[in-house]
Amino acid sequence: MAEPGALSEIDAGPAGLAVRLRGVTKVYDNGVAALGPLDLDVRKGEFISLLGPSGCGKSTALRLIAGLNAPSSGEVGVAHRSREAQAAHSIGFVFQEPTLMPWTSVRENVRLPLRIAHASPAEADARVAEALAQVGLADFADAYPRELSGGMKMRASLARALVTDPDILLMDEPFAALDEITRFRLNNDLLALWRNLRKTVIFVTHSVFESVYLSQRIVVMTARPGRIAAEIRIDAPEPRTEDFRTSPAYAGYCREVSNALAPSYAGQAVS
Repeated sequence: MAEPGALSEIDAGPAGLAVRLRGVTKVYDNGVAALGPLDLDVRKGEFISLLGPSGCGKSTALRLIAGLNAPSSGEVGVAHRSREAQAAHSIGFVFQEPTLMPWTSVRENVRLPLRIAHASPAEADARVAEALAQVGLADFADAYPRELSGGMKMRASLARALVTDPDILLMDEPFAALDEITRFRLNNDLLALWRNLRKTVIFVTHSVFESVYLSQRIVVMTARPGRIAAEIRIDAPEPRTEDFRTSPAYAGYCREVSNALAPSYAGQAVS
Protein backbone atom coordinates (compact mmCIF):
# COMPACT_ATOMS: atom_id res chain seq x y z
CA MET A 1 0.00 0.00 0.00
CA ALA A 2 1.26 3.45 -0.85
CA GLU A 3 1.94 5.90 1.96
CA PRO A 4 -1.33 7.72 2.78
CA GLY A 5 -1.53 10.94 0.84
CA ALA A 6 0.79 9.81 -1.95
CA LEU A 7 -0.60 9.24 -5.42
CA SER A 8 0.66 6.00 -6.92
CA GLU A 9 1.02 5.33 -10.63
CA ILE A 10 -1.14 2.65 -12.27
CA ASP A 11 -1.26 1.02 -15.69
CA ALA A 12 -1.75 3.66 -18.39
CA GLY A 13 -1.88 1.22 -21.29
CA PRO A 14 -4.56 1.35 -24.01
CA ALA A 15 -6.99 -0.77 -21.99
CA GLY A 16 -5.78 0.44 -18.59
CA LEU A 17 -7.35 2.31 -15.74
CA ALA A 18 -7.24 6.06 -15.25
CA VAL A 19 -8.09 5.99 -11.53
CA ARG A 20 -8.11 3.25 -8.92
CA LEU A 21 -9.22 3.67 -5.30
CA ARG A 22 -8.65 0.83 -2.85
CA GLY A 23 -9.94 0.93 0.72
CA VAL A 24 -9.93 4.72 0.69
CA THR A 25 -11.26 6.52 3.76
CA LYS A 26 -11.24 10.13 4.89
CA VAL A 27 -11.74 11.25 8.48
CA TYR A 28 -11.34 14.97 9.10
CA ASP A 29 -9.56 16.49 12.07
CA ASN A 30 -12.89 17.26 13.73
CA GLY A 31 -13.69 13.54 13.77
CA VAL A 32 -16.19 13.56 10.89
CA ALA A 33 -15.90 10.35 8.87
CA ALA A 34 -16.59 11.68 5.37
CA LEU A 35 -15.76 8.81 3.09
CA GLY A 36 -15.27 5.11 2.78
CA PRO A 37 -14.02 2.61 2.73
CA LEU A 38 -14.29 3.19 -1.01
CA ASP A 39 -13.14 0.95 -3.87
CA LEU A 40 -13.53 2.38 -7.37
CA ASP A 41 -12.02 1.77 -10.81
CA VAL A 42 -12.38 4.31 -13.62
CA ARG A 43 -11.28 3.32 -17.12
CA LYS A 44 -9.36 5.61 -19.42
CA GLY A 45 -11.74 7.75 -21.45
CA GLU A 46 -14.76 6.86 -19.32
CA PHE A 47 -17.37 9.43 -18.25
CA ILE A 48 -18.76 8.61 -14.82
CA SER A 49 -20.92 10.53 -12.36
CA LEU A 50 -20.80 10.37 -8.58
CA LEU A 51 -24.33 10.81 -7.27
CA GLY A 52 -25.45 10.97 -3.65
CA PRO A 53 -26.82 13.11 -0.83
CA SER A 54 -25.08 16.23 0.46
CA GLY A 55 -22.13 15.43 2.69
CA CYS A 56 -21.66 11.89 1.40
CA GLY A 57 -18.05 12.49 0.32
CA LYS A 58 -18.45 13.05 -3.44
CA SER A 59 -16.35 16.22 -3.44
CA THR A 60 -13.95 14.67 -0.95
CA ALA A 61 -13.35 11.81 -3.38
CA LEU A 62 -12.51 14.27 -6.16
CA ARG A 63 -10.07 16.14 -3.93
CA LEU A 64 -8.34 12.90 -2.99
CA ILE A 65 -7.99 11.91 -6.66
CA ALA A 66 -6.59 15.35 -7.44
CA GLY A 67 -4.08 15.09 -4.60
CA LEU A 68 -5.51 18.18 -2.90
CA ASN A 69 -6.18 16.18 0.27
CA ALA A 70 -4.64 13.03 1.69
CA PRO A 71 -6.72 9.92 2.44
CA SER A 72 -6.81 8.76 6.04
CA SER A 73 -6.20 5.22 4.79
CA GLY A 74 -6.15 3.30 1.55
CA GLU A 75 -4.55 3.93 -1.81
CA VAL A 76 -5.34 6.40 -4.58
CA GLY A 77 -3.84 5.40 -7.92
CA VAL A 78 -3.78 7.70 -10.96
CA ALA A 79 -2.47 6.86 -14.44
CA HIS A 80 -0.34 9.28 -16.43
CA ARG A 81 0.96 9.29 -19.95
CA SER A 82 4.49 9.75 -18.65
CA ARG A 83 6.35 10.98 -15.61
CA GLU A 84 6.66 14.33 -17.39
CA ALA A 85 2.89 14.46 -17.75
CA GLN A 86 2.49 13.62 -14.08
CA ALA A 87 4.58 16.63 -13.19
CA ALA A 88 2.70 18.93 -15.56
CA HIS A 89 -0.92 19.08 -14.49
CA SER A 90 -2.33 15.84 -15.87
CA ILE A 91 -5.49 16.43 -13.80
CA GLY A 92 -7.88 19.30 -14.53
CA PHE A 93 -10.37 20.42 -11.87
CA VAL A 94 -13.58 22.39 -12.42
CA PHE A 95 -15.11 23.60 -9.16
CA GLN A 96 -18.74 24.43 -8.41
CA GLU A 97 -17.87 28.14 -8.45
CA PRO A 98 -15.87 29.48 -11.43
CA THR A 99 -13.27 31.11 -9.08
CA LEU A 100 -12.10 33.49 -11.79
CA MET A 101 -9.79 36.37 -10.93
CA PRO A 102 -12.02 39.46 -11.36
CA TRP A 103 -9.16 41.88 -12.04
CA THR A 104 -7.93 40.27 -15.25
CA SER A 105 -9.26 39.06 -18.58
CA VAL A 106 -10.66 35.67 -19.54
CA ARG A 107 -7.48 35.03 -21.52
CA GLU A 108 -5.27 35.62 -18.49
CA ASN A 109 -7.53 33.56 -16.23
CA VAL A 110 -7.21 30.62 -18.59
CA ARG A 111 -3.44 31.17 -18.90
CA LEU A 112 -2.86 30.89 -15.13
CA PRO A 113 -2.06 27.12 -14.96
CA LEU A 114 0.48 27.58 -17.76
CA ARG A 115 2.16 30.41 -15.89
CA ILE A 116 2.46 28.15 -12.87
CA ALA A 117 3.90 25.42 -15.11
CA HIS A 118 6.37 27.94 -16.63
CA ALA A 119 5.20 27.33 -20.19
CA SER A 120 6.81 29.49 -22.85
CA PRO A 121 4.79 32.51 -24.01
CA ALA A 122 4.35 31.06 -27.51
CA GLU A 123 3.14 27.71 -26.18
CA ALA A 124 0.84 29.42 -23.69
CA ASP A 125 -0.69 31.65 -26.37
CA ALA A 126 -1.46 28.66 -28.58
CA ARG A 127 -2.90 26.55 -25.77
CA VAL A 128 -5.07 29.37 -24.41
CA ALA A 129 -6.46 30.10 -27.86
CA GLU A 130 -7.24 26.42 -28.40
CA ALA A 131 -8.93 26.01 -24.98
CA LEU A 132 -11.09 29.11 -25.50
CA ALA A 133 -12.13 27.86 -28.92
CA GLN A 134 -13.02 24.45 -27.47
CA VAL A 135 -15.51 26.01 -25.03
CA GLY A 136 -16.89 28.63 -27.42
CA LEU A 137 -15.27 31.69 -25.83
CA ALA A 138 -12.78 32.69 -28.52
CA ASP A 139 -14.60 36.00 -29.03
CA PHE A 140 -14.53 36.81 -25.31
CA ALA A 141 -10.82 36.38 -24.59
CA ASP A 142 -10.42 40.05 -23.63
CA ALA A 143 -13.61 40.26 -21.57
CA TYR A 144 -13.54 40.47 -17.78
CA PRO A 145 -15.45 38.04 -15.55
CA ARG A 146 -17.96 40.75 -14.56
CA GLU A 147 -18.96 41.00 -18.23
CA LEU A 148 -19.81 37.30 -18.53
CA SER A 149 -23.02 35.40 -17.84
CA GLY A 150 -22.98 32.54 -15.35
CA GLY A 151 -22.73 30.00 -18.13
CA MET A 152 -19.86 31.86 -19.79
CA LYS A 153 -17.97 32.04 -16.49
CA MET A 154 -18.27 28.28 -16.18
CA ARG A 155 -17.02 27.88 -19.75
CA ALA A 156 -13.99 29.98 -18.82
CA SER A 157 -13.40 27.76 -15.79
CA LEU A 158 -13.63 24.68 -18.03
CA ALA A 159 -11.16 26.22 -20.49
CA ARG A 160 -8.74 26.84 -17.62
CA ALA A 161 -8.99 23.17 -16.64
CA LEU A 162 -8.44 22.03 -20.24
CA VAL A 163 -5.55 24.36 -21.09
CA THR A 164 -2.90 21.96 -19.76
CA ASP A 165 -4.37 19.09 -21.81
CA PRO A 166 -5.05 16.93 -18.74
CA ASP A 167 -5.65 13.20 -18.91
CA ILE A 168 -8.38 13.38 -16.27
CA LEU A 169 -11.07 16.03 -15.81
CA LEU A 170 -12.66 16.28 -12.36
CA MET A 171 -15.89 18.31 -12.21
CA ASP A 172 -17.53 19.20 -8.89
CA GLU A 173 -21.18 20.16 -9.56
CA PRO A 174 -20.10 22.76 -12.12
CA PHE A 175 -23.59 23.51 -13.46
CA ALA A 176 -25.59 23.37 -10.23
CA ALA A 177 -26.13 27.15 -9.96
CA LEU A 178 -27.20 27.67 -13.57
CA ASP A 179 -30.69 27.97 -14.98
CA GLU A 180 -32.13 24.87 -16.61
CA ILE A 181 -31.75 25.99 -20.25
CA THR A 182 -28.11 27.02 -19.74
CA ARG A 183 -27.44 23.80 -17.85
CA PHE A 184 -28.87 21.68 -20.68
CA ARG A 185 -26.79 23.57 -23.23
CA LEU A 186 -23.60 23.09 -21.22
CA ASN A 187 -24.42 19.40 -20.76
CA ASN A 188 -24.60 19.06 -24.55
CA ASP A 189 -21.39 21.00 -25.05
CA LEU A 190 -19.57 18.98 -22.40
CA LEU A 191 -20.58 15.72 -24.09
CA ALA A 192 -19.37 17.07 -27.44
CA LEU A 193 -16.01 17.97 -25.86
CA TRP A 194 -15.75 14.54 -24.25
CA ARG A 195 -16.45 12.80 -27.56
CA ASN A 196 -13.79 14.89 -29.31
CA LEU A 197 -11.09 14.81 -26.63
CA ARG A 198 -11.86 11.49 -24.89
CA LYS A 199 -10.71 12.70 -21.51
CA THR A 200 -11.53 10.64 -18.47
CA VAL A 201 -14.30 12.60 -16.73
CA ILE A 202 -15.45 12.16 -13.12
CA PHE A 203 -18.49 14.37 -12.61
CA VAL A 204 -20.15 15.12 -9.26
CA THR A 205 -23.85 16.01 -9.30
CA HIS A 206 -27.01 15.94 -7.19
CA SER A 207 -29.18 15.59 -10.28
CA VAL A 208 -30.45 12.18 -11.33
CA PHE A 209 -31.50 13.64 -14.69
CA GLU A 210 -28.09 15.20 -15.38
CA SER A 211 -26.21 12.07 -14.37
CA VAL A 212 -28.27 9.85 -16.68
CA TYR A 213 -27.90 12.22 -19.62
CA LEU A 214 -24.13 12.63 -19.30
CA SER A 215 -22.72 9.40 -17.99
CA GLN A 216 -21.60 6.05 -19.23
CA ARG A 217 -21.76 4.87 -15.62
CA ILE A 218 -23.32 6.29 -12.47
CA VAL A 219 -21.82 5.55 -9.06
CA VAL A 220 -24.55 5.96 -6.43
CA MET A 221 -23.16 6.72 -2.98
CA THR A 222 -24.55 6.18 0.50
CA ALA A 223 -24.98 8.85 3.14
CA ARG A 224 -21.86 9.80 5.12
CA PRO A 225 -19.45 8.14 5.33
CA GLY A 226 -19.82 7.72 1.59
CA ARG A 227 -19.53 4.25 0.13
CA ILE A 228 -20.77 2.78 -3.14
CA ALA A 229 -24.42 1.75 -2.93
CA ALA A 230 -24.84 0.87 -6.62
CA GLU A 231 -23.20 1.22 -10.02
CA ILE A 232 -25.52 1.66 -12.99
CA ARG A 233 -24.33 1.56 -16.59
CA ILE A 234 -26.14 3.82 -19.04
CA ASP A 235 -26.15 1.98 -22.37
CA ALA A 236 -27.56 4.77 -24.53
CA PRO A 237 -26.58 5.33 -28.17
CA GLU A 238 -24.03 8.00 -29.04
CA PRO A 239 -24.13 10.82 -29.72
CA ARG A 240 -26.81 11.67 -27.19
CA THR A 241 -29.27 14.33 -28.28
CA GLU A 242 -32.39 16.02 -26.99
CA ASP A 243 -34.32 13.03 -28.31
CA PHE A 244 -32.69 10.93 -25.61
CA ARG A 245 -33.96 13.27 -22.88
CA THR A 246 -37.56 12.53 -23.88
CA SER A 247 -37.15 8.83 -24.66
CA PRO A 248 -38.64 5.91 -22.69
CA ALA A 249 -35.09 4.62 -22.19
CA TYR A 250 -34.05 7.86 -20.47
CA ALA A 251 -37.11 7.78 -18.21
CA GLY A 252 -36.38 4.16 -17.34
CA TYR A 253 -32.78 4.89 -16.39
CA CYS A 254 -33.88 7.89 -14.29
CA ARG A 255 -36.33 5.65 -12.45
CA GLU A 256 -33.67 2.99 -11.86
CA VAL A 257 -31.14 5.52 -10.56
CA SER A 258 -33.74 7.23 -8.35
CA ASN A 259 -34.67 3.90 -6.80
CA ALA A 260 -31.01 3.09 -6.13
CA LEU A 261 -30.50 6.53 -4.57
CA ALA A 262 -33.58 6.55 -2.35
CA PRO A 263 -32.10 4.54 0.57
CA SER A 264 -29.22 7.03 0.81
CA TYR A 265 -31.74 9.76 1.65
CA ALA A 266 -33.61 7.75 4.27
CA GLY A 267 -34.12 9.96 7.31
CA GLN A 268 -32.71 13.04 5.53
CA ALA A 269 -34.27 16.14 4.04
CA VAL A 270 -33.66 16.02 0.29
CA SER A 271 -31.47 18.91 -0.86
